Amino acid sequence: MAAPGTAAFAAAKLNLYLHVTGRRPDGYHELDSLVAFADIGDTVTVAPAAGFSLRIEGAMAAGLSGGSPADNLVARAVHALAALLDRPPDVAVRLVKRLPVASGIGGGSADAAAALRALASLWELPAEDPRPAQAAPALGADVPVCLHGRAARMTGIGERVEPVAPLPEAGVLLVNPGVPLPTPAVFRARSGPFSEPAPLERPPATAAELGAMLADRRNDLTVPALATAPVVGEVLERLSGLPGCLLARLSGSGATCFGLFADAAAASRGQAALGAPRGWWVRAGRLVRDARLIPSALR
Repeated sequence: MAAPGTAAFAAAKLNLYLHVTGRRPDGYHELDSLVAFADIGDTVTVAPAAGFSLRIEGAMAAGLSGGSPADNLVARAVHALAALLDRPPDVAVRLVKRLPVASGIGGGSADAAAALRALASLWELPAEDPRPAQAAPALGADVPVCLHGRAARMTGIGERVEPVAPLPEAGVLLVNPGVPLPTPAVFRARSGPFSEPAPLERPPATAAELGAMLADRRNDLTVPALATAPVVGEVLERLSGLPGCLLARLSGSGATCFGLFADAAAASRGQAALGAPRGWWVRAGRLVRDARLIPSALR
């Protein structure tokens, strides 16, 4: 018997490095990125209902208030999976939005992936059922890796997800200066040559080794993000100056940046040292091995 409601955690996605390796004839860019997940995120809850509904609440709900409900990635995920299963999308969905919108940490994509996971549980799909994964690519380039939920190398336009060895324990401090930075605008501002792919040559054993390996790579969207939102430079400078910060980097197309630390305690100390700059969103946490296993009410 299906549970009356099922919740899933939508973990923040971090691009530990991101190389833009080319551009396809259709205008989409080819990427090479190492992706990991943090224990910071949104929550999606689904429950049986007489029809479809979506309620959005939480500290960052206002960021989604201006759009059409039908365009919300969670709504699209529900309808896409229901169509593949040839059943009506009769569910009430509650999205608790804690991650900033248009912030480079996959908030909408993570929400869509969480909705697919929650529905698979509610509708009692077997673990091996391929249809949630089949629904993911059409929802957005980051949805497949968010559905995977573990450290992975993402290539193509994001649709190719290659699992990698689990990453070592590490703390992260996420900082967003309160400036939405839509991905298309950042890619339009990008110029210059493309980069070579740069997968890690070996699994790092410690957070310090991970930071050193990432320092040999970069996020190719940093320069265009800085041109679009110069405050990103201040965020990176403040992060890199915190005690114990092993690496400061932009995630995705921004404007969220992350600091890498030895562990969650060091990240929390970094948060205390940074303080609460006016208008900035600041959260300390840790990298997780499997975002699908994070309790839905953790954060």
